[in-house]
Amino acid sequence: MDANQLIQPLNNTSSSLQSTPSMTRDMQWLFKVSIYTFLLVAGLVAGTLLNRFYYDQGGNSMWLQTLTYCAGFPILCIPLLLSNQSTSISAAKPLPIAKLAVIYAVFGIMAALANLMYSYGLLYLSVSTYSLLSATQLGFNAIFSYFINSEKFTYLTFNSIVLLTFSATIIGFQNDSDDYSETFGGKYLLGFILTLAAAANCSLILSLMQLSFDKFIKRRELSVILKLQIYTAGASTAAATVGLFASGEWRDLKGDMDGFKKGRLSYVITLVMTAICWQVNVVSVVALVYEVSSLFSNVIYSLGTPIVPLFAVFLFHDDMNGIKVMSLFMALWGFSSYFYQHYLEYKLEKRERIGVGEPMVA
Repeated sequence: MDANQLIQPLNNTSSSLQSTPSMTRDMQWLFKVSIYTFLLVAGLVAGTLLNRFYYDQGGNSMWLQTLTYCAGFPILCIPLLLSNQSTSISAAKPLPIAKLAVIYAVFGIMAALANLMYSYGLLYLSVSTYSLLSATQLGFNAIFSYFINSEKFTYLTFNSIVLLTFSATIIGFQNDSDDYSETFGGKYLLGFILTLAAAANCSLILSLMQLSFDKFIKRRELSVILKLQIYTAGASTAAATVGLFASGEWRDLKGDMDGFKKGRLSYVITLVMTAICWQVNVVSVVALVYEVSSLFSNVIYSLGTPIVPLFAVFLFHDDMNGIKVMSLFMALWGFSSYFYQHYLEYKLEKRERIGVGEPMVA
């Protein structure tokens, strides 16, 4: 028997043994990303609908709503304690406390500002209009990712971003009967502008978070994600609390609770559940930035955009008119384009890993 014939089975066995751990890592990564994706979308849908429910039942405190976006962070201490018990020691050198404090403070203040703008946007807009406008966050993030994170774009990626952004912005030029422009003295335009500004702000935060993970923090542990969100939300909560007292809204909180149509208990439950839902959402957003990229996280965030209005039609009787239906189809087209690009990249990586074929270009 030829010596090469004896060596070939050994090479095949070695290749198979090397590919097995790689496949296991791929499956573990895919499982984590799938869990984060589900939690992100679920938190987004539930949080947005609960915010709208608060306003529909007579709630009217902007700063209190702003607090619901960040004040639920203490619940994250539970998974943080569990993760610390099973976290392996990282080889990366911990970042100095002073630098970490600056990062947390900057993210916290930026998040508080974005939360306040989103609160006003949701007050002056319907759920469907608000949700579709929020999808422009992806377009802003594409710009920031290109300049801050050196994100590479292909035709499919660019096509996806254009479709998703355009699908969200076209509804801003309609005369929407289910918006609250008449009720609030023609403040539809203000809500429109504030929602777009909040989307840009959130996009910048995500790109800066990715930069922080890549250049400064560098530690690959679940506890890092949780600590980043806990400290950032803590700073954001402090800023929102200052705003609540400085604006004088705290004096109206008792009347806000008494005027809630479903009663005081429902008022408290609504606020607590809203705060929890937003923490689930934000932690999942940060986790996807950590595991993949800020742009990928934003695409998944936008995935909840066409889902929220569907629930709003049944729960709040929003009008799903022709422009919004067209916008939803364009959003789904954009999602398909982006995920197909990731499918091509996965096939390319898999083929290069085993040394077969030429690189594919999308």
